[in-house]
Amino acid sequence: MLKPIRWNTFIRDMLIAQLGFALFGLSIALTIRSNLGTSTWSVFEVALAQIFNLSIGLVTILNAFFVLIFVLLLKEQVGWGTLANILSIGLWLNLFLGIIPSIQGQWILQSLMLLGGVFMQGFASAIYISVNAGAGPRDSLMLAVHRTTKLSLRLARAVIELTVFLIGWALHGPAGIGTLIFALLIGPAVQWAFKVLNVRPHQPAPEKVEGPLPQPEGD
Repeated sequence: MLKPIRWNTFIRDMLIAQLGFALFGLSIALTIRSNLGTSTWSVFEVALAQIFNLSIGLVTILNAFFVLIFVLLLKEQVGWGTLANILSIGLWLNLFLGIIPSIQGQWILQSLMLLGGVFMQGFASAIYISVNAGAGPRDSLMLAVHRTTKLSLRLARAVIELTVFLIGWALHGPAGIGTLIFALLIGPAVQWAFKVLNVRPHQPAPEKVEGPLPQPEGD
């Protein structure tokens, strides 16, 4: 259930993972600042924050841990990257929200920000999952559904995003046309990014060699 830590490549893996987390935070910030509708998970989490009178950041963290519990029940492997995901993306998101201005009344720019955010999130997911240190809770859920149901990554992600969108919308979250676009395109974006970067999320572990290694024969 827990991926072992590869200490000999840990620093390199952490830097690659942080690049993925930074791009993920940037992608969320772009979709929010586009003002065409937040991402599906944000719709859901904002709705819960309003219902329970909690901060959106706290709800995001609590929701991530709840998703992680469900992922563990599906027996998907997690690792240090999973926890790093939960703790890092929110910090990157706050940073980029403080830099990127809110855009309104400029449909072309808003559309480019929304679409850029969707496809950037696909690549961000592929980048940090490639480290093989455990995906984030939401991506782990996608991988678990993909593994247990044999659905494609694209369809597994789309099913999850649409489900979350419908729940968030029913709870009066801030849904918009951009939310539906995000839900429909994030699956293809993730699958395309995995293909481009040649990321294989469920690689079999290398077999352990029992006993001493064979010695080369002499001349």
